[in-house]
Amino acid sequence: MGLFDGTPLERPVTCAACGQALTQCACPKDADGRACPPSDQPARVRREKRRGKWVTVVTGLDPSASDLPALLKDAKGRCAAGGTATADGFEVQGNHRETLLAMLKDAGYPAKAAGG
Repeated sequence: MGLFDGTPLERPVTCAACGQALTQCACPKDADGRACPPSDQPARVRREKRRGKWVTVVTGLDPSASDLPALLKDAKGRCAAGGTATADGFEVQGNHRETLLAMLKDAGYPAKAAGG
């Protein structure tokens, strides 16, 4: 499937983000199949107090375009704490807002601190 299919001018359809043919494109895709790079996923990092203990919550990530299990593993390793993946982000036990902000910015996400 391509532009001008079956003619001498036939060209493969390319990805708008990377310029590769769609069959060779490795860009992260959202649920609709459109390219969704980390720079288009505004992450918010906030702290919550649950049962007297701090939990750092990261939201705003696309679950199909970002590799949430890999991000969570990296976050847990940097913070030396436990955590879990949620529908649109992840949670890490403890007050690690600044560490997670730096990690997400290094990964290319436009992360901002939210809440108090």
